[in-house]
Amino acid sequence: MLTTRQDTRAAIVTVDVDRIDAAVAIEFKDQMRAAIADSDGRVVLDLSRVGFVDSSGLGAIVAAMKLMPTGRKLELAGLTENVDKVFRMTRMDSIFTIHRTIDTAVPNA
Repeated sequence: MLTTRQDTRAAIVTVDVDRIDAAVAIEFKDQMRAAIADSDGRVVLDLSRVGFVDSSGLGAIVAAMKLMPTGRKLELAGLTENVDKVFRMTRMDSIFTIHRTIDTAVPNA
């Protein structure tokens, strides 16, 4: 479900499924917990392959943010139109740093 690669500037976690919903939310949180534990500094979640997020999925992403140790941030990148709408409608776009693409989040990654 998730692929993680470490860049010198950030851990880049790519979501490899097209939906983050109730069916995958628990697995998503568990895999994010492992990805966060294995990284230092910034963590950028690449959502460019995700076309749908429901309330459970949004909750799982927020839970992953709360797993971040003090002083570290979970940033988002590559939100598709539908996913971006969910973040704007729920005002989560004011909570997360959101980058247009993974390349703007971590240039030359």
